[in-house]
Amino acid sequence: MLPVTADLVLRNVALPTGRRADVVIAGGIVRHIGAPVRADETLDCSRYTCLPGAVDMHVHMRGGAQAEKEDWRTGTMSAVAGGVTVVVDQPNTVPPLTTPALLRARIYEAEEQAVCGFAVNASVVPGADLAGMRDAGAMAFGETFAAPSSYGEGLDPETLRGLFSCIHALGGLATIHAEEVRGPAPATLADHDRTRSGAGEARAVRGVSDLAPEGLRLHFCHLSTAASIGAARGTVEVTPHHLFLSYEMFEDDDTRARVNPPLRDEETRRGLWSRWDAIDVVASDHAPHTLREKALPFEIAPSGIPGVETMVPLLMAAVREGRITLASVIEKTSWRPAAILGIPRAGFEPGDRADYAFYPDEITRIDASCLHAKCGWSPFEGFAAVFPEEVIVRGTRAYAQGDFRETHPAWYPGQGYLSSKN
Repeated sequence: MLPVTADLVLRNVALPTGRRADVVIAGGIVRHIGAPVRADETLDCSRYTCLPGAVDMHVHMRGGAQAEKEDWRTGTMSAVAGGVTVVVDQPNTVPPLTTPALLRARIYEAEEQAVCGFAVNASVVPGADLAGMRDAGAMAFGETFAAPSSYGEGLDPETLRGLFSCIHALGGLATIHAEEVRGPAPATLADHDRTRSGAGEARAVRGVSDLAPEGLRLHFCHLSTAASIGAARGTVEVTPHHLFLSYEMFEDDDTRARVNPPLRDEETRRGLWSRWDAIDVVASDHAPHTLREKALPFEIAPSGIPGVETMVPLLMAAVREGRITLASVIEKTSWRPAAILGIPRAGFEPGDRADYAFYPDEITRIDASCLHAKCGWSPFEGFAAVFPEEVIVRGTRAYAQGDFRETHPAWYPGQGYLSSKN
């Protein structure tokens, strides 16, 4: 039934079908498409490209003991300014999220500070209370480290096999960081690429796929080569930094480009683009460190880069340049991650979550001084991008022409939490 009044009406929205219509929103969801009604607020969208809000399945919002790098407030402001309306926080925090109490404290921290929707994953290590965290609302299990990375120790195959069996029994989704690490501490970006090679990553993906019991839902994080995508069983994720950056674009010892898995050479980067249609999800792996930390010698500088605010804008520039389709960006940044996680999708049908970002036609250049991440830098400085001018979170204008408004973002618990309450 058509509501008499609405909270917000988006007028003249260009729908994916090609037609233009009004989107009527009340209570944070789409109520109707087409007929105009009275509304508390209206927004003329005729000069914008409208995308469903992105779901970034892979962020590290820091906070707590790491608040100097980022916190929920600054990290989610950065997300919203980049068209991301739901983020999924990884559990390799300090301390890691291994108990229901720690998970609930993390969720409470986000509820107090976040300006967009969020979910929180559970840490997968020996001794972690996986069942308890599922019941407490963990979205997924991992990122599960099949190789060491910042704030995460690598797990041996037998330990992984046992933990996978537990996750399978719980009906959970296992998200995987798969790499091989060989050789001494790297001194350059090229060394880093060799130490954590693309071939080793593909072997690790195959090994993890073989370890997992039949029926376990696997999601491979931040795959960096075409071969790794081909080796995976389950869904696969890539990052903007592996799509848009190669280590050859930087000075050999530039620690700002140090990330796990490493940036690859240009040939490998182009090869990753060749598998665009096989990629399920683009996620940022937003992992900010301060410039002071990044100024340490290469051998000990932390791996990780900020990226949640620039993820969709980089892809939108590629759409404007004719390199990829708008439909594929919507699928990989919004609809597919929502389906994998089991959360309501944002979209243009009655009942859909009313999260949107509105992009102008103009391509600009990334200027780190204009971004919102607390760390204050970006490896994408100067890259072409299209940033949203308006962002809607749960039917509320959360971001308008550079200004943030008060919102009431949702926590999205995992399916285990929902079923335990039924």
